[in-house]
Amino acid sequence: MGAAVTVPELSGTQEAILAAFAELIEEVGSDDVSYRVIARRAGIAERTVFRNYPTRVDLLLATAAWIEATLFAREESHSIFDVPLAIRDAMQRYDARPELAHVVAETAMRGVSGAAPSPSRAQLERLLDAEVPSLDAAQRRAVIAALSHLDSVGTWVTFRREFGMDRRDIADAAAWAAEAVLDSIRDRVAPQRDGLASGNG
Repeated sequence: MGAAVTVPELSGTQEAILAAFAELIEEVGSDDVSYRVIARRAGIAERTVFRNYPTRVDLLLATAAWIEATLFAREESHSIFDVPLAIRDAMQRYDARPELAHVVAETAMRGVSGAAPSPSRAQLERLLDAEVPSLDAAQRRAVIAALSHLDSVGTWVTFRREFGMDRRDIADAAAWAAEAVLDSIRDRVAPQRDGLASGNG
């Protein structure tokens, strides 16, 4: 849903390392892949991998950020009421590439994403300010917190592991929950300029 996750500018070598590691994670089904194998896949020397990512944690965090910014990148929603559809789409994409989704979730759950708070938070704040400016601070915070939580790979992992849900059920449940959050504010939508509809929902 949100603006793409920002990843620090990468060199061609760094991009090759991260892409090779992501491919290997999908093939092997684990992030326990040696630097030697990653280097071979990337077509570079093993010491080059170490020079760019001295520790496994450095490599894992960079790879998770790269995966989220490239392989799981999404277009920005134009209305707060489009968010449930974006969440549904994200859940389906996580489910299509579960090994990579797990890597992103595990690094996020470690609390060291190396980036700012939820990438979608700033966009959600902008959309709410534009479309539902009458919300008080507590309501606004609650809506943003709920949507940010639902719009995460961690939610996908929870539905998959704890509830054993399949792809369609995960996508439906996340979208339904986001719709429920937004239903509480639909009657507060500000009149739109230029005669545009306030959203579809």
